Amino acid sequence: MKIVTTDLLRQLSEQACTSPRLRKNHNIHRCDESRCHRLLNAVEPASYIRPHRHLDPEKDEAFILMNGKLGIVTFADDGAVAETVLLSREQGHLAADIPSGTYHTAVSLEPGTVFYEAKAGPYLPLGDAEKAAWAPGDDEPGATAYLERLRELFQG
Repeated sequence: MKIVTTDLLRQLSEQACTSPRLRKNHNIHRCDESRCHRLLNAVEPASYIRPHRHLDPEKDEAFILMNGKLGIVTFADDGAVAETVLLSREQGHLAADIPSGTYHTAVSLEPGTVFYEAKAGPYLPLGDAEKAAWAPGDDEPGATAYLERLRELFQG
C-alpha cells in the first residue's frame, strides 16, 4: 500500500521550489505503461502549464486538491475561456474532472499547492494537435504574461 502523507506533500513542494519548471510530480502508478496513472503534482505559483487537451477518449483527467489553491481553466477550441473553478478548501471545491478533448490548464495560486491527478495511461508525450496553438509554449516569449492573465481570472 502507498500512503500520501503531509511530509510527502511538503517534500514535493520543497522539490518543486528548486526545480527549473517550479513543479514536481510523484508517480504512484508503477510505470509509464500502466493503464491507470495516479500521481501527485506539486506546482508553485510561477509555474506555467501550457493549455492542452487529451484526444484519447479514455483520457478524462481528474484533479483532487491536496494542499493550497489551484485554479482550473477550460477553453473553447479558439482559446476563449469556457469555464474556471477555484479548488480551495475555503471555497469547498476540492476536485475537478476534465473530459477528454477539452483544452485545460491548472494554475497554482498559493505556494505549496499539491494536487492528486488520475487519468488513463500509458504515458505518451502530447502531440501537436493536443497542444493549444493559441497559447505560448512553456519556454516561449509571452508565457509569463499569459500565466499572469490566467492568474487574474481568480483574483477578486
